Amino acid sequence: MPPDPREKLVEKYERSGWPAEPRPDGGPAPGWSIALLVSINRPRSHTPSPDGSRIAFFWDRDDHSDLYVMSVAGGWPLQLTFDRDPAPYWFDDPPQWSPDGRWLALTDKGHVWVVSPEGGLPRLVSRLMTEAGSPRWMPDSRGLLVTTKVDDRSRIVLTDREGEWPRPVSQGPGHDLSPAASPDGCRVAYVHRPPADLNRSDIMLADLQTGAVVPLTAKPSHQNLAPRWSPNGRYIAFTSERTGYYELFIIDVEAGSESQVTRAGADLSDIEWSPDGSRILCRVHHNGAFDLVAVEPTTGQLEDVRTTYGVHACPHWLPDGRAITFEYDDPHTPPDIYRMDLATGQVTQLTFSSPPALKPLGLVTPQRVSYPSFDGLDIPAFLYRPRQPNGAAVLYPHGGPTDQYSLEWDAVAQYFVAKGYTWLAPNIRGSTGYGLAFERANHDACGIDDTKDCLAGADYLASLPGVDRERIAIFGASYGAYMAVCALAFDPQYRFACGVAKYGFFNNFTGWAQSNAAGREDQERLIKHPRAARAIYAAGSPVLAVDRIQKPLLIVHGLRDEICHPLQSEELVEALQRAGKTYEYKTYADEGHGLLRRDSRIDFQTRLERFLDWYLL
Repeated sequence: MPPDPREKLVEKYERSGWPAEPRPDGGPAPGWSIALLVSINRPRSHTPSPDGSRIAFFWDRDDHSDLYVMSVAGGWPLQLTFDRDPAPYWFDDPPQWSPDGRWLALTDKGHVWVVSPEGGLPRLVSRLMTEAGSPRWMPDSRGLLVTTKVDDRSRIVLTDREGEWPRPVSQGPGHDLSPAASPDGCRVAYVHRPPADLNRSDIMLADLQTGAVVPLTAKPSHQNLAPRWSPNGRYIAFTSERTGYYELFIIDVEAGSESQVTRAGADLSDIEWSPDGSRILCRVHHNGAFDLVAVEPTTGQLEDVRTTYGVHACPHWLPDGRAITFEYDDPHTPPDIYRMDLATGQVTQLTFSSPPALKPLGLVTPQRVSYPSFDGLDIPAFLYRPRQPNGAAVLYPHGGPTDQYSLEWDAVAQYFVAKGYTWLAPNIRGSTGYGLAFERANHDACGIDDTKDCLAGADYLASLPGVDRERIAIFGASYGAYMAVCALAFDPQYRFACGVAKYGFFNNFTGWAQSNAAGREDQERLIKHPRAARAIYAAGSPVLAVDRIQKPLLIVHGLRDEICHPLQSEELVEALQRAGKTYEYKTYADEGHGLLRRDSRIDFQTRLERFLDWYLL
């Protein structure tokens, strides 16, 4: 047998200067522990069976993201897979039921598998493909649409449950993804991203009988996403940002016409037709909350289905049209899966991820706040105020950058707020949910203007009662880690007392070269190709300015990271070491982009607490 490649990966732990040590007056707040912090197992990415009797979902527990099924009436879940790799919930594609309910298709280890919900081991489907994922069933329950890689580009192919004779459906060039088969199985709608316009995606229609492919939308520099067929096969619903927000549009395939359905002035997502085609279920973003609404497709009228101070996700109709399932979390409630009767409004919790030890802890509800940045742009944020401030504060920029912080369950924030830390999570320019202009406000200024938004966030924190301006840290993961190091390198006022960088990138030039095709294109979407924007690449690369860093850094990275290459942290650490700066550096041999295994999470949270307590308390 070939050697396990993990045996070649060696963890590193390096410290320079005065290392953080456990403080005798530190430790968790009463009732909290790091073991409790990492104990919550997330059930997620669920889909109902065609007859509505069961749901399939992934459950992040025991260092795996395995597949389970359970009754929509409740009960104990049954485990179908036993060694599925742990996967970040924000990357993982949901399991897919075959229309006859006899099979589930899923992605694992870079391939597509099918498994019976009644039991038995999964069977590999994509053995004739080098890499494949995101399976979608054809109406006959025999064919599978699979997204695979061809010359480092995403393509859609049609195969069967045995994986035989994969046949191309999409044509490229660019990336093709999100396939959806028509109810009669004759056509496939999908999303196409052309290589010449990285801010554009179009809805395409492929005829499986003739092989012809025609565009259904054509809007330069705008995204059109998530095609969904109506039950009668006449209409395709999708979301488009052409109005400034992701509103709902519908294409009449027979008439060849298109119409805008909603004018909500807000982003809509996760759209799904009702079984009778009379309504479209989706979620809508409102200032950090994601509510559920039903849209009447002819009038565009929005009917509230469920609105709370939290985040709804993955809404699905049950086949009778009288009930839905969804996932939900909020600042007080860890993520779980629920069923709702639409006539009565009764909500039934199906999974239970919250340990009883959380109940007496008095969790904090974040406030919606905002503050002006250097150019007057208003930056929305969520402020966690401790009941007994200890003077320390943390600014937490999210990852992405094309993402947002919402009214979600954030156990790490609650843990530190319970200790007395003030916690601010800003949606700096480039974040989603606040309109197209705001989302693109960091284009050609990545690492520059968004860094100034973080510095303005430190000023806002310093203005609050109970916060000592000399004891503010910045902590982030992925793009948030990039922001943390940028803030330490590019701030002449040295507002932050320390920084934490969790699996980030720090040199725009080498980071571009070390990325896969999708990563390079994402960077070019923000700041063009490096040959066309060398000055911007350099100005936003904190590794080129480590001489300006005056405050300590904690840097951690997984050695299997394919999004932000671990060489990015290695390069930063080498530069800090040459410059004689103070840092701590830890790598995790069996982690990728996201620390997912229990031992790694406990180790990191221990280091994070020790580091922040040491430099802020």
